[in-house]
Amino acid sequence: MKVTPKILSHGYELNSDESAFGELHRSDPALSSIELRERFAQDGYLYLPGLLSREDVKEARREMTALLAQKNLLDPAYPAIEAVKREGATMEFLADPWTAMEYMNSIAKKNPAVQRVLYSGTILEFFETLFGEPVRHFDFTWVRTMGPGFGTDAHCDIVYMGRGSSRLCTLWVPYGDLTYEIGGLMVLEGSHRQAAKLDNYLSRDVDRYCKNRPEAEKIESGEIPWTWNGVLSNNPVTLRERLGGRWLSAEYRMGDVLIFGMKTVHASLDNQTHFFRISTDSRYQPAGDPIDPRWVGENPIGHGREAKTGMIC
Repeated sequence: MKVTPKILSHGYELNSDESAFGELHRSDPALSSIELRERFAQDGYLYLPGLLSREDVKEARREMTALLAQKNLLDPAYPAIEAVKREGATMEFLADPWTAMEYMNSIAKKNPAVQRVLYSGTILEFFETLFGEPVRHFDFTWVRTMGPGFGTDAHCDIVYMGRGSSRLCTLWVPYGDLTYEIGGLMVLEGSHRQAAKLDNYLSRDVDRYCKNRPEAEKIESGEIPWTWNGVLSNNPVTLRERLGGRWLSAEYRMGDVLIFGMKTVHASLDNQTHFFRISTDSRYQPAGDPIDPRWVGENPIGHGREAKTGMIC
C-alpha cells in the first residue's frame, strides 16, 4: 500500500503500521442486496470504487471550481479545475456556522451536475438496492471545499441528524483524485459496534440545550449556534487506542464513493498540499421511515434557532 511519509489528521501523525492503519474494504456495486447489507452490517460502511461516472463527477467539479475562481480563491496561474489555492486566500467567510450552511446548500442547488450525481440515476438505484425499498434523501447537501490544513475531527453523524430514521446513511463523494497527502475520509474499523462505550456520546443531539444554563438566552436568540459541536475527539491517535480497530482510508479517485451509517466513527486526513479538496456529504433513507425535519424542505432549518430543543439539565 502506497502511503505518504506522514499521514496526518488534526495535526497528529497517525501510526501507519498495518496494525493501526489500513485500506478500506472494497465492495463491488454488482453484489446482491443481501450481500451488500451483510457487508454493511459487518463493516459499518461500503467503499465502492468506480460506482459513479468519472466524467459526471468531473463536470460537477468543473462547476464548483469555477465558483471558487469567481470568489478569487484560486491561483490564476493554473486552470481553475485544478483547484490550486491562491496564496493568501482564506475561507474566513465560512467561519460563521449560519453562513457556512447557506453557502454549502446554495452551491449544491445551483450546480445541476451535482444534483445529477447525487440525486438521480446510479445513486438512487444503488440505495434502492441496498434498502430493498423506495428511498428518499435530505434536501440539504453538505459541500466541502477544504484548503490546506486540518481535516474534520472524529465524530458520528447521529448527533447531527438523529431525529429521524435509524437507517439513515451518509454518502461521501470526492470530486477529485485524492492521495493520502491531500487527504480524504477515514473510518475507525469496527466503531459501529462500540455503542456500549459510546452510549453517552451517541445519545446526544447538538441542537439540544439546557434552558437553565447561562448560555440558554444566547442560543435562543441565535447569538451562538450551540454549546457542543458534536466532536467525539480532537485526537485520532488516542481515540483509536481507546476504541481499538484501525483507521481505514484510501487514495480515492473521482467516481469512488463511501457510504456509512450514523454510528460509524469517521474523520478526515489533513490536507498537506496547495490544492483545495472538494467533496460532498448527502443523506439517504427508506422513504417510509420518519425523517429528521431539520434537513428537508426548500430552505432546511438545519442547526438554526428553529431546530433548538430546550431541556432542564
